[in-house]
Amino acid sequence: MSQQGPRELFDRFRRNALAGEPALDEAMCAEDIVVESPFAPSGRRRVEGRAGVVAMAREGRAALPVAFEEFRNVVVHETADPEVIVAEYEMVASVPGTGRRAAASFVVVLRARDGRVVHWREYQDRAAIMEALAS
Repeated sequence: MSQQGPRELFDRFRRNALAGEPALDEAMCAEDIVVESPFAPSGRRRVEGRAGVVAMAREGRAALPVAFEEFRNVVVHETADPEVIVAEYEMVASVPGTGRRAAASFVVVLRARDGRVVHWREYQDRAAIMEALAS
């Protein structure tokens, strides 16, 4: 894998999600990656290590009954630290078989080192996600 900075890794995350793949793939994760979701349910707020993150991403993708259609209102903020970006975005998805479409807002703080993600902290609009998945 070529040396990718945080912006390129965020772009790869987006491509993976839109392709229906786990958004964080094994090749883009550092061995000691940490993924934090401060507003996730207890027990799912912090995952450490490539194997754990990859398993979480695969399980999450398989369990989420939506097709991601687009990222919109994407704003990527550079920081004083070249390893870190802050990305704001909305993900638009549809629920197959229902015709329902919904959007949820996200903010991610991404740290990359040596071409891989070492830290990913994601804030999700959990209320919008739960509403979209409600029958």
